[in-house]
Amino acid sequence: MTVADTPAGGGEALCAATAIEERGRAWVWDVLEYGRPVRAFALRFDGRLRAYLNRCAHVAAEMDWQPGEFLDTDRRWIVCSIHGASYEPADGRCVGGPCGRGRLTPLAVREHDGQVYWYPSRDIQPVPFDAPASERPP
Repeated sequence: MTVADTPAGGGEALCAATAIEERGRAWVWDVLEYGRPVRAFALRFDGRLRAYLNRCAHVAAEMDWQPGEFLDTDRRWIVCSIHGASYEPADGRCVGGPCGRGRLTPLAVREHDGQVYWYPSRDIQPVPFDAPASERPP
């Protein structure tokens, strides 16, 4: 599902649109992928919102070098802080390093009326607000 395919309603409220600045700090939140906790992030790049699971295609590890900091020093690529794998922000494909032909797992996001929404999929769901501590991400 692409951002253009998502309806204006039905998404999960994520944050105010102003909270995600162009090529700035990403918004990070918790989701469940196949029922297991994982973090996701949303960033604005060239005026468009993009969101991915916070998991490198090379090694399933979180990539930010500081909370919400994913971009290299030139603010051009998403870079894994562990092994230096580099990804194209527009589509999550690997452009350098040990990620080979891998790509980041995208999440559908949309900006509407000053709010950012993300759209769960069959495989990626929100963390239930009343979930037992054992089901919540660390």
